[in-house]
Amino acid sequence: MFDASFLMGLLNSPLFHIDIVGLVCILVWYLLPRRLANLRLIVQIGFFIVLTLMLSRQNVVPYELDTVSRATGDAILIGSVKAIWWINLAWAVIGFVRIYLVFERKPREARLLQDLVVGAVYLGMILSIIAFVFGVPVGTLIATSGVFAIILGLALQNTLSDAFSGIALNLGRPYVLGDWIVLSDGTEGRVIETNWRSTHLMNAAHNVVALPNSFLAKLGLINVSSPDEAHVLTMTVRLAPTKMPSTIVDVMRTVLLSCNTILKEPPPVVALKQLDAHALEVELQFRVANVSGRIPARNEVLDLVYRHVKSAGLLLARPATAIVHSSDLPTEETAAPARVTPIELIGAISIFSGLSDDEKEALAATTTVRTYRKGDVIAAKGEMLSSLMIIRAGVVVMRRDDDMNEEAGRLAPGDFFGETGLLAGLGEASALEALTHVVVYEIDQQSFAPLLLDRPAMAEELALILSRRTALTDDAAAPGQSRERSVLALLKSIQTIFRS
Repeated sequence: MFDASFLMGLLNSPLFHIDIVGLVCILVWYLLPRRLANLRLIVQIGFFIVLTLMLSRQNVVPYELDTVSRATGDAILIGSVKAIWWINLAWAVIGFVRIYLVFERKPREARLLQDLVVGAVYLGMILSIIAFVFGVPVGTLIATSGVFAIILGLALQNTLSDAFSGIALNLGRPYVLGDWIVLSDGTEGRVIETNWRSTHLMNAAHNVVALPNSFLAKLGLINVSSPDEAHVLTMTVRLAPTKMPSTIVDVMRTVLLSCNTILKEPPPVVALKQLDAHALEVELQFRVANVSGRIPARNEVLDLVYRHVKSAGLLLARPATAIVHSSDLPTEETAAPARVTPIELIGAISIFSGLSDDEKEALAATTTVRTYRKGDVIAAKGEMLSSLMIIRAGVVVMRRDDDMNEEAGRLAPGDFFGETGLLAGLGEASALEALTHVVVYEIDQQSFAPLLLDRPAMAEELALILSRRTALTDDAAAPGQSRERSVLALLKSIQTIFRS
């Protein structure tokens, strides 16, 4: 039992005051929220400097074993202040590590490396306390634990393999959190977590794929997100060799030129791969802005290939595995692709979906052909077109402003424009320019008027269809305007125009 004089001696000792400062530091460390990492580090460094100065005034060297014979109370106090000093040193170093990772703006993907450094710091702190406070020979302790370490290593071989592979991947940084990677075995996804054991990917099906780090380190990978997520897609198209290859290449270039979902820079590439009596294989290379744009881009390119091939009078080739007799192969002389007539284009347009076949044929008979040269301005922004223009061939670019800088989209064969002016007397939402030589079928108001006179209910159908189309491009509409009100306004405009 300690008597009162012993306790009073401890309380009045400067070493006890050092212990109090160290305990206050620990208390402040836990009270400060983790989000204030910079403040916590500054406070920790401040307390550490104060502790160091107080220890030096008492001639206590924390990194040396005290060999002087002391009273029990002094020995306890010196041991405690040394232990507190080492704890504060470890926390200061850990604070530096975490602040460095925050400055690097890589706090999450470096978590495994951070854990490794923190673990090493704590291990060094424990060994230092054992050596300089309790006087235990650390070298002998480490040597005697070698056999146990070997046994533990063999038992945890796979786990250690994953851990060291994770360390190597974090140091090499072939990817970071948020990157989309493609592995050599076909697995792909976005990196959402890395830890000691595994790396987690979120694939296109929105499922989490957990890959052991040792497995991941053995595979080759492609980082689609580095240096950015824009990457090249390749598609192969087989066409019947009914025209000169240079003509087919020009058509395929027009396909890519009219595509809205691919990047225009760098320009897409059309490459001839193979030519034989059965087919001409053409490879289309184009870039998309990110991974999510791959499927929409492929869908649009395939749709445009069909439209432009049909518009240019080309034929798609049979599959390479199909058995074809040489006499059945189409040639430039024998190929007879279906012509694209006005009735076919009218039948594909949604605003004419309510017409009967006879009405569509009557409307097609009134169409006229109009052509534009490359660079011609078809309509300025806000200009009202009194005719419906259905693109027969070529590419039309829509621009948001009159100085023709910003694109709003591109139109290909089968697309149309001018319907808002024809039916509702509204101006074009974008300026229209011929990007290539363009051929259009034109339907004017005089040709369309008899249909509305014979079928008054058709005006309501047209107003509903137009409201859906204009809602996507009409940036002048007041916020919160109801869809019903827009339909009524368009219906009134249609009735007014065609009544006159």
